Amino acid sequence: MIFHRELDERMKVCPHCEHHMFFNPEERLSHLFDDSEYETLILPSAISDPLKFKDRKRYADRLKDARSGNTEKDAIIAAYGKLCGNRCVVCVLDFAFMAGSMGVAVGSGFLSAANVAADRRAPFVVFTASGGARMQEGALSLMQMPRTIVGPTAVKEAGLPYIVVLTNPTTGGVTASFAMLGD
Repeated sequence: MIFHRELDERMKVCPHCEHHMFFNPEERLSHLFDDSEYETLILPSAISDPLKFKDRKRYADRLKDARSGNTEKDAIIAAYGKLCGNRCVVCVLDFAFMAGSMGVAVGSGFLSAANVAADRRAPFVVFTASGGARMQEGALSLMQMPRTIVGPTAVKEAGLPYIVVLTNPTTGGVTASFAMLGD
């Protein structure tokens, strides 16, 4: 038996088997930034259902369901703060939001956060957790792969570090695009 308090003290690592438990994005940011202080960046919003996609359920309804138990509008959150006294921009993908899948909102949010890092001359750190491209957005989702490569390129051209932390799982379009470009 493991008590929640013990798990929290060990940053959600099992004391018996060293298994790393799930961190939600807010917990990750709180543990990462100095004194748990950070500014959440306002990310651009995207059209909710540009293709009017429907399988067994309308995509707009799937998004509504995913947003109902979540503080974020999509599978990405970005923040600015200090890590060991150094200013940085951190992006976290949320696997609990539609398997962290990358659609237009995630692509736009990622690119926006990378631009903030370059503008503020701050390293860019990304925690990935994704099942891949968001099927319900079709080619628009796939277009995020080349689009997200622009962000790390701008950060690197500014002479700043781009650090990627791969969390479980990180697959598909996220892996094939920005997740493998870290320094």
